[in-house]
Amino acid sequence: MIPRQCVFITGGTGYLGRPLIGRLLQEGCEVRAVARPESVRKLPAGCQAIIGNALDPSSYANQIAPARTFVQLVGVAHPGPAKAAEFRNIDLVSAQVAIRAAVQAGVEHFVYVSVAHPAPMMKAYIEVRIQCEQMLRESGMNATILRPWYVLGPGHRWPYALIPMYWLMQRLPATRAAALRLGLVTHQQMVRALHNAVLQPCAGVRVIEVPEIRSGGEFLGKTQVAGAN
Repeated sequence: MIPRQCVFITGGTGYLGRPLIGRLLQEGCEVRAVARPESVRKLPAGCQAIIGNALDPSSYANQIAPARTFVQLVGVAHPGPAKAAEFRNIDLVSAQVAIRAAVQAGVEHFVYVSVAHPAPMMKAYIEVRIQCEQMLRESGMNATILRPWYVLGPGHRWPYALIPMYWLMQRLPATRAAALRLGLVTHQQMVRALHNAVLQPCAGVRVIEVPEIRSGGEFLGKTQVAGAN
């Protein structure tokens, strides 16, 4: 009998975490997710709740094994330029401790949601995510890094007004590359990309950019040598 794949998730009660867990459970995976006591009820039925704090690895590190895949989804909700301190105190710290805990637990594949870059705005947010990407490369783990710019979905719909501008920018040679790199992806596309990343582990570091997130289905991504930029 083939053992079920075991996946460990931080940020599992959030915007992307809940639907991802639901899809993985449907695939027959065993899913463990860190949650605070007051948030456990938000986890889908069938998910094993690990009561803890994503900023405190001692609250969950000894419960990662036997998972071989770790998905890091912790982040400040509705990122904006005024939240630089939150990015450093939450996004950065949660990723730092998660990467260290995953290495110690023998995790083979780490899935991380970064952000599309370079970009003309959100400097502090991008700096934190790039720093986390570099930590992953230096960890020695196989890793999939997804780089969306903005994920459209429930409560995240205002950028629909920008679609005509994107349409124009993609048709002008001077702005086409930036428009594609910083394009909008839907909530459904993002969850599907995360689902595929978990079920299609890579060797080395694989980067999934906006066009690949949008494409759906299986993806190859750009596999890089660990430690490369």
